[in-house]
Amino acid sequence: MRLTDQQLEVLIDEIHENYGYDFSGYAKASLKRRIERLITIDKSSYEGMISKMRNDSGYLRRIIEEITVNVTEMFRDPGFYKVVRTDILPLLATKPFIRFWFAGCSTGEEVYSFAIMLKEENLLHKSLIYATDLSPQVLTQAKKGVYPLRLMSQFAADYREAGGQRDFSEFYTANYGFAKFSGELSQNMVFSQHNLVSDGSFNEFNMIVCRNVMIYFDSVLQVRVLQLFDESLASLGVLALGSKETIKFSPISKNYEQWVTEKIWRKMR
Repeated sequence: MRLTDQQLEVLIDEIHENYGYDFSGYAKASLKRRIERLITIDKSSYEGMISKMRNDSGYLRRIIEEITVNVTEMFRDPGFYKVVRTDILPLLATKPFIRFWFAGCSTGEEVYSFAIMLKEENLLHKSLIYATDLSPQVLTQAKKGVYPLRLMSQFAADYREAGGQRDFSEFYTANYGFAKFSGELSQNMVFSQHNLVSDGSFNEFNMIVCRNVMIYFDSVLQVRVLQLFDESLASLGVLALGSKETIKFSPISKNYEQWVTEKIWRKMR
């Protein structure tokens, strides 16, 4: 089925009024596609979705899972990780303590990728990694650090391309078709629910990573989220975004200097 703009607005208002989740700043075209897809998969209707959502909080979780896109991999875009390893981590290494924020961390693959690099650069012991997401379901999965074993060969290839030198299997234990990553990697991780739309800053960070999340936001919400990141970054802190995301044309851009090859900026003022 095809949703009208009015139907989408009613759905957004229902979710916000009944459950407190605010999707009003999400890009409407993307929202429509995802809601239409869910209705088709469930062989339902718009009216049936509204009715079920009002009476079943579990179904709301399903809607949120569909809206908040969870596509992530370990060492995805190896070139990005290579720059972080060679250029960013040596800068952060001079600090006595390093705070990271992974906003929209999804199921955690990116968080564990960073933890592996921090361990290899002997920085993990003095790092605190905050990983947040809107969805409690993906946070639960991220905390476990368990992923399908069949993905490890691709993860290992990207890890090596990103500058990794060790046998990737050293970082996890294989069992019954799954790979569980070492508890040493997650000992300094804090996973918590955070809504970029409505929640504020909760600490000061040396690096914020939010890759391929803001592409689903409209321009007004993108500006608001970038201001949140600016408030949360320490002086000389680093902001990393996805390949199709930018801080150009935003009010905070005048305070930042961009790395040449990646969507990475350093806060200069």
